[in-house]
Amino acid sequence: MKKLLLLFVSVLCFSVSAQKKGKDYSNIIKSKNIYEINAFLRDAHPDDPRRSVLKPRVMELMTAYIKDAHPADQKVKDMQEMLALLKRRPSTKISFDEMNAIIKQKQIAKYKAELAAKKSNVVYTPSIAQNTFVVNAAANTAIPNAEAEEFNMLMAVNPVEHQNKTVKILNSLFDNDPNSKESIVLIQNKSDCNIIVRMEGVGTTKYRLAVPAHDESSIVIDKGQYLFTSLVCGAQYASQKTIQKAIMVALGTSAAP
Repeated sequence: MKKLLLLFVSVLCFSVSAQKKGKDYSNIIKSKNIYEINAFLRDAHPDDPRRSVLKPRVMELMTAYIKDAHPADQKVKDMQEMLALLKRRPSTKISFDEMNAIIKQKQIAKYKAELAAKKSNVVYTPSIAQNTFVVNAAANTAIPNAEAEEFNMLMAVNPVEHQNKTVKILNSLFDNDPNSKESIVLIQNKSDCNIIVRMEGVGTTKYRLAVPAHDESSIVIDKGQYLFTSLVCGAQYASQKTIQKAIMVALGTSAAP
């Protein structure tokens, strides 16, 4: 009886703790939502008894999702990475440093491969001016893609330019000197549209980076204060950022600042 009472008190305490964070996990034991259970496993206390039930469940759900997914499903890769983490640890929660290390290693592998191939490995659909972004579906209002020509021009770098850019990015990825005057910016484009990300600093310091739909790209820029702007499928994105170390910016249908 005492053990049951202690278990009840523990679950109640963990539930109250989670609710203080703004999330209600009181009914999590009934959930079959992968992302909801994954969030619980990240937030819950290591000794929460519900972990023993929910971790195997979410792993089964992920395995079933991967098995039944369409070959082009963009979520499959994320599910596989989460499943791999769950097999090695209690949850998919990783530290900021771990996340940076993973991103860094992926970037190094990508740009090493491009340097060896002496060309970009990016496969993308060129933009055309006739591409339109629907602004108001009810009124059938749309605007043309005014950045099509500029995007294609930025993507069409010659082999020498591409090699120089790749070497510069790799040098920045390997550079751990905090006194370096430059830093690398990784842009992830999770939208269905090709985009150009503009970075405006002090005075005439300006950069622009073309990023194909559902792809990512990097650029090395001077450290400092910047206004990041982009047109993401017709929606204006703008955010002020202080660049003092390598950062990643993900843009999509709900672009985060």
